[in-house]
Amino acid sequence: MRDLKHLIYFEDLLQEANNELVRKGKEDGNICLGYTCYFMPEVLLDLPGCFAVRLRAPRCTSPDCHYGRSLLERALEGGFNFIDAQLATETCTVTCRFQEHLEYMDDVINNATFKTSFTDVPFKKNENSIDHYRKQLKIKVLDFLANEFGVDTSDKAILKAIEINNEVNDIVTEIGNFRKLENPPITGYEFSVITLVSMVCPKYLIVDKLRETLEEIKKREPDDKPNFKIRVLLAGSENDDPDFIKLIESCGALVVADRHCYGSLEARQHINIEEGEDPLTAVARHYLLTSQCARFMEQQEMRHRKKVLADYAKEYKADGIIVESNKFCEYWSFERMIDTIVLPRDFGYPVCSIEKEYINTASGQLRTRFQAFVESVELKKIQEGK
Repeated sequence: MRDLKHLIYFEDLLQEANNELVRKGKEDGNICLGYTCYFMPEVLLDLPGCFAVRLRAPRCTSPDCHYGRSLLERALEGGFNFIDAQLATETCTVTCRFQEHLEYMDDVINNATFKTSFTDVPFKKNENSIDHYRKQLKIKVLDFLANEFGVDTSDKAILKAIEINNEVNDIVTEIGNFRKLENPPITGYEFSVITLVSMVCPKYLIVDKLRETLEEIKKREPDDKPNFKIRVLLAGSENDDPDFIKLIESCGALVVADRHCYGSLEARQHINIEEGEDPLTAVARHYLLTSQCARFMEQQEMRHRKKVLADYAKEYKADGIIVESNKFCEYWSFERMIDTIVLPRDFGYPVCSIEKEYINTASGQLRTRFQAFVESVELKKIQEGK
């Protein structure tokens, strides 16, 4: 396929957290707000005069670093000095420990305006949970931003932020829908890059290029002969490394769906406001109920997550599912093992189970695993006459 016009530019933006557009956003006088988890509503960090940056540690040099340790390493190197605040959630242990270092060690972030805030997130999905979550977001996000930075947190401001986020969400979702085609005009690697730049750049500075990319893909002609052997859904914990997806695809498995912590199937859903609902309640409801995080441990939620994965696999015509978890990730380590049993048994989908480092130094071992998985799924398809 012909190269996407903005792909190299997008790739360059992912080479450092303090990228060109982040610097431009700061030069424009905006407040830069860092976050690490879906439960910190990105939309509330995009209020007027602010922009959200989902933190990553690209090109981390420590081969034994998992996600939180890699973020801390980058912070100690001065790589996050550009953020004016870090808003975290009491969710996974790794990101909580990272936040505590930022909060209690004065010399980690060298920024005179730097502040931190923790938000408690319920472990259940019900009306009481939505109400609690809404109160937490009011105190720990809206009041925090208003009191510390003078941010406008009115309903009107939240509605404007929802409008801006929905524009980006809809563009990325429409691009992702092309992956449902038999011979998609976009690779999983390219889509991963597009999704990530939408999370780590001020939206007002990236939206035009995202829109241009959508129009380009609408007219893009895929190769006559598909260069993949099978189609897979990638699920799991934090994965902000497009090269991990490139490795999978180099083994013959096209990644057509991405239900992981940095994927589009959660983060780029359209935010709806129900009739008579105030915007903050709509935000709390959206982020709590759309999450497929493994921290929800009620039996009905665990079963529902497996069905969601199977439904996505069917919708995107996946032949198999790769479930990954970062090393030391408590929730997804359990979830990955359960997925490995339940998805083949109850839904008929072959599963490749991978525990990986945040920085994938063992690419040879992973390549062997992925190649063996592709061959096994190919054999299954032959046996089934597909």
